[in-house]
Amino acid sequence: MAVSSIGVGSGLDLGTLLKQLETAESQPLVAIQSRATSYTTKLSAYSQVQSALNSLKSAGDKLADTAFFKTVKASVGDADVLSATTSGTSVAGSYAIDVTQLAQSQSLVSTGQASAKTAIGKGTITINFGTIDGGTLNPSTGQYTGANFDADSERKPAQITIGNANTLEGIRDAINKANAGVTASVVNDGSGTPYRLVLVSAQSGEASTMQISVAGDAALQNLLAYDPAGTQTMKQTTVGQDAKLNVNGIDIVSASNTVQEGIQGTTLTLAKIGTSSLKLTSDPSAVSAAITTFVNAYNSLQSTASKLTAYNADTKTGAVLMGDQTLRNVLTRVRQTLTGAQEAGPNDMKVLSEIGVSFQKDGTLAIDSAKLADALGKNLEGVAGLFSSATGSTGGYGKQVSALVTEVTSSAGALTIATNGVNATLEDLSDQYNAVQARVETTVERYRAQFTQLDVLVNSLNNTMTYLTQQFDAMNGVSKK
Repeated sequence: MAVSSIGVGSGLDLGTLLKQLETAESQPLVAIQSRATSYTTKLSAYSQVQSALNSLKSAGDKLADTAFFKTVKASVGDADVLSATTSGTSVAGSYAIDVTQLAQSQSLVSTGQASAKTAIGKGTITINFGTIDGGTLNPSTGQYTGANFDADSERKPAQITIGNANTLEGIRDAINKANAGVTASVVNDGSGTPYRLVLVSAQSGEASTMQISVAGDAALQNLLAYDPAGTQTMKQTTVGQDAKLNVNGIDIVSASNTVQEGIQGTTLTLAKIGTSSLKLTSDPSAVSAAITTFVNAYNSLQSTASKLTAYNADTKTGAVLMGDQTLRNVLTRVRQTLTGAQEAGPNDMKVLSEIGVSFQKDGTLAIDSAKLADALGKNLEGVAGLFSSATGSTGGYGKQVSALVTEVTSSAGALTIATNGVNATLEDLSDQYNAVQARVETTVERYRAQFTQLDVLVNSLNNTMTYLTQQFDAMNGVSKK
């Protein structure tokens, strides 16, 4: 007799029994999963340690750079005239700055059109960039007389084809799509023929003046042709010009209002014509902040390690890395690096305590802000030597900590080796789990087959018993009659 599920034919609770047997057979899987969870937690802990070490390395890298200690800050007398930003190559100094002209981009405008959507003409526009030499500009007409145009040989002329989409809007779109170093727009001046095409050079400065020639329909030529030395159907509304300024008696010219290296390592951004002072002074506050970041990064590493190695007396359990030799060795080496004295001259700084940075009883670092400020104010060069050194040298706490972290987190480093070991164990546990699971499934299937046979057998016996009972009952009934 075929049965749809175990126990239906026999009336026995074989399904529950089979489930209990499966649970018993699966106990090794629970143990393997528990071990895998433990190692996964350990892997996460190593990742936290590496993250803390990387933060310490980043802080150390900044202090390891000798140029960082030469950082200067800018103080501008009149922020309406200009602003200034410094770099690692800036040097301290005072400057008197007189801005006499701002850089600007040339702007051209076409004659007005009654509609921006009416076809004008087809052709090819060629745009050259260069400088206007000599001549006289009529401010009212925006046109030159007697001028020459010197094309910039280093800038390739831009060619733009105007096809069927040759309305004012179509010409605008074609110019913008060509990325030709020109921005085109259509303006409405409110007159009887209000729509005008405006072209603005994408770059400021005299050398970005436009020369526009047109090959094609006369209407297109009449709209766009512009040659400072010849035909000028467009009107120049803004002259392309350089910025001009004087710094401590030295004249400086810039094609842009962002003037780089006019003062060493410093970028000036000009905003308006006028005069302003500029002072570049040493910036110990930046160094103080970097040292504070370094100390905080070290303390964060200590905090992470304490959390991962703690022991809970109430539950009598230890954290995932309690007693871990790899972490203990890394922490010891970092501390040894920071407690070791630097090689220096008789009057140079050798240990962190000289700048107010010292170890506490709990293993963290603390900063005496007043002592640090005093050291930075009196001997910034000495503080620099404490953390950094010349190329090729291994001196300086910043450089040494950075090198140590690089070593322990490299492919052959202690932390990487420990991490790889955990990963290998997890892979082995995964293989074990799969093998045990396959064995459990095979065993359970064998039990299932046996229980199915038992179910069929008991069902058959029950049927036989029922039949015999019925027969005996029938015989007894006949006998009584």
